[in-house]
Amino acid sequence: MRVAVLREPGHFGLADEPVPAPGRDEVRLRVAVCGVCASELDMWRGARGHATLPWYPGHEVSGVVEQVGPDVTWPSVGEAVAAWVTTRGYADQVVLPAAHCVPIDGTPVELSLAEPLACAINAIELTDLRVGDDVLVIGAGYMGSLLLQLVAQQAPRHLIVADVRDEALERARGLGATHVLNVAETSLSETVDALTDGVGVDVSIEATGSQPALSALGDVTRMSGTVVIAGYHQGEPRQVDLATWNWKAFRIANAHFRDVGVIMHGMRRAGRLLASKRIAMEPLVTHRFPLDRIDDAFRTAVEKPPGFVKAVVHP
Repeated sequence: MRVAVLREPGHFGLADEPVPAPGRDEVRLRVAVCGVCASELDMWRGARGHATLPWYPGHEVSGVVEQVGPDVTWPSVGEAVAAWVTTRGYADQVVLPAAHCVPIDGTPVELSLAEPLACAINAIELTDLRVGDDVLVIGAGYMGSLLLQLVAQQAPRHLIVADVRDEALERARGLGATHVLNVAETSLSETVDALTDGVGVDVSIEATGSQPALSALGDVTRMSGTVVIAGYHQGEPRQVDLATWNWKAFRIANAHFRDVGVIMHGMRRAGRLLASKRIAMEPLVTHRFPLDRIDDAFRTAVEKPPGFVKAVVHP
């Protein structure tokens, strides 16, 4: 079987390896799709990252069960599932604990990206949103689009989405945003002030992983409001105006999760939402690549050409 390995920045190779056999409580999946995650882009670009070379990335997996270990009671051979893996997701086959699979109940397997949706679900649960809240999402990319769909189902008064790309903002409007604005052309703080009578939003969600978005949060979030860091911050260290954040008594929610129990809670909820068709995934998966073009997939995710939201790899 083939598995993608990053041997040097900007260049994956395909290694030929024996088909792995599952352990007693494991399953082997034929990978249908693996999404390209923003957390993987720093290593591909040669920036400071969280791994070492050679590296076998890939964790946003869905596929079909081809073999199960002797202690596995679910899933069954032939069943399509979404899965959370920690490595080697860009491959023809992958082995993982059966407990890290979730049912997708009829959702097209190539759209069943439960892992990133799980991140968004866990983030929203952490914010403790209330009905009628005023909410701001900065960033209308893939994660921002998932987050705003979840927020929209919590019945906010205002759901404001900010970005610098008009096409992303139009998509956000179609996904439930009540107000959108291009921050390259319109003042974010003035817009929020006008909508909230100068108070600020109850919850601000940063979903870009960029310094400008972080810098904007202090001006637009109300006193004792909640600031959610959902963007993946890589590269140079970031700065915040801690004096303002302290004075305004923000509740700061770090919406990144490493506890397996929390991750799998989000995965199970994600499987439910995918099966219920409550989350629009199809318009977000915009660029698809075969395994032998994985570098093109990563390059596209870095360059974000017009119309780009999410790149996936189909072995």
